[in-house]
Amino acid sequence: MKSSKLARAAARGMTLIEIMVVLVILGLIASAVAVNVIGRQKEAELKKAATDVQNIANQGVDAFRVMRGRYPSTEEGLRILIQEGFLKANQPDGSIKDPWRNDYVYLYPGQKNPDGFDVKSNGPDGQPGTEDDIVNY
Repeated sequence: MKSSKLARAAARGMTLIEIMVVLVILGLIASAVAVNVIGRQKEAELKKAATDVQNIANQGVDAFRVMRGRYPSTEEGLRILIQEGFLKANQPDGSIKDPWRNDYVYLYPGQKNPDGFDVKSNGPDGQPGTEDDIVNY
């Protein structure tokens, strides 16, 4: 008889309280994952922008100078580096944008490097001259 009671209890399934406990546990796990992923996303965007700025400066501008004997002008900007194959565009329109969909800034002569050039991203806020700018100098 005892085994038939156990069989009926098992056949009934889970109680409402058991289901609620499972949902609370899943919610806690999901919130912990979301907090970690969002923090990592911002960190990854900053690192990508810093890497892009250095690649533009080294593989683009410096390589152009070695091959052409001069730096690109501010007017030529990064466009000439893409056209001549020194850099690869990361947008369908043939431009290079930072992780926040803003154009990278190229200046020659540079404001910070008057004897050279400046390459920078205006950072997450998109505003020039703020503390979150990412620069090659």
